[in-house]
Amino acid sequence: MWAVFLARKKDDYLKYFGDFQLDETDAQHIRILLYGPINAGKSSFINAVETILRGRMTAQALVGNDEFSFTTKYRTHKIRKEKPRTFYPFVFNDIMGLETGQRRGICVDDIKLAMTGHLKDGFEFNPQSPCKSTNPHYNKSPTLNDRTHVLVCVVPADKLSIISDEYLTKMKEVRLAARDLEIPQVAILTKIDEACPLVKADINNVYKSKSVKELMEKLSVSVGVPLNCIFPVKNYHSEVCTDEKIEKLILTALKQMIDFGEDFVNSCTSAGVQSVPQTVS
Repeated sequence: MWAVFLARKKDDYLKYFGDFQLDETDAQHIRILLYGPINAGKSSFINAVETILRGRMTAQALVGNDEFSFTTKYRTHKIRKEKPRTFYPFVFNDIMGLETGQRRGICVDDIKLAMTGHLKDGFEFNPQSPCKSTNPHYNKSPTLNDRTHVLVCVVPADKLSIISDEYLTKMKEVRLAARDLEIPQVAILTKIDEACPLVKADINNVYKSKSVKELMEKLSVSVGVPLNCIFPVKNYHSEVCTDEKIEKLILTALKQMIDFGEDFVNSCTSAGVQSVPQTVS
């Protein structure tokens, strides 16, 4: 994987995403759902992708730095192309973060509803109770276009060693639900610069960092995502200018998401899948 990272140029990625189009399918775009602990960098990753593709710093997804989830509503984030009213054929869904303790953070059942397309944009998460079918933001008849096509687990590298069993249990429940729906899954390990001084000195050192490799292996064992589907990244945080070394890691992860999502959408279209079950056990 790192050989590809070193060889491929940023412009190669930008051309790929700029030219990318879905085949004649029942989905208008690839829908990427990000989930994980609070302050893992889910919203920051969305902003980083948009920053790269638009060539300037952006902040479409609001980001906080508190001890609770700054994201409270289910939102679909589209990324504009250069031409007015045109967008890339993939979108991101941002959700409330997972927390430990009863009735804190997003309900796992709400993540399952998002995966099956039952949540409408603007739904406000309630840690006390998942979305009910009587809620006006409950989508009673989701189509393939409403479903999640790629599930992305976002975990901060600097906190991985202290993530509790309760977090891991919730994340595993989400992963198994996605498996039952045959949704492809990847994971991104954020804040790698905070976890490894070598990487903090130079982001290109990520491919030879023993610390990052060990963290990726730990994440693979803890969450169950294959090692070749885990991508270490650094989101923009204190930077005020773009940095190609940071961006190549993010683009590598994004390409895998798009490729997996395209395969899933094509598979569902070929099988004639139009709707999804009302519930996920």
